[in-house]
Amino acid sequence: MSKSLPKRPTKSAAKTKASARHASESEELAIAKPGTRMAAILYDGMLILALLFLVGTLLTVIGTLITMETGSESSQAQSLPTWYQNVIMTPSFILTLVGFYGIFWRRGGQTLGMQTWRLKTVNSNGHLLTWGQSFKRIVAASIMPLIFGIIGSVIDGSRAVLLTSAFLGFVFNYTFCLFNPRGLAVQDMLSNTITLKMPKTENEGLWRVIRNRKQGK
Repeated sequence: MSKSLPKRPTKSAAKTKASARHASESEELAIAKPGTRMAAILYDGMLILALLFLVGTLLTVIGTLITMETGSESSQAQSLPTWYQNVIMTPSFILTLVGFYGIFWRRGGQTLGMQTWRLKTVNSNGHLLTWGQSFKRIVAASIMPLIFGIIGSVIDGSRAVLLTSAFLGFVFNYTFCLFNPRGLAVQDMLSNTITLKMPKTENEGLWRVIRNRKQGK
């Protein structure tokens, strides 16, 4: 008497199973919570501060050599000209910030901090951001800190109040998530982008994205 062989799953059954698994993974996708997003920013903030410090040091050295006479005593120390700070240094800091986020967002939608917390920023169509969209998102994220900073400078012109007010504006961007029906931050709405919390199976990671692209060439 021959033993009956186990039935192999049909193509339709396999396809149904794959669809169910994909649906299950898709359900795990959610808009990132404000606490998680701020934690990722703290991670990235250390790297950004290091980059800004490096850029500032290089520009200060260059500006000193070009615009000022050097002396041998501390009493001869001078400040960089205002035009150099406004025309050269400030735009360089902005470009550094745009370049940092732009490169990471265009490559895989994740900075190093976002990769740690499985966050990914995409546009409204679910695609990686372009340079224009990255710049628009950064500008959108700067609006509330700028408004709060102006209010703080009107109330009290001290540097401490100005920085505190700008920080409160930054916090407001993410506190807004708690009151928005979809959980969107201010910069999400203004730039038409979104930051998602990725499931583990979808969190490919930046370096893996870059490696796969190189292998595909």
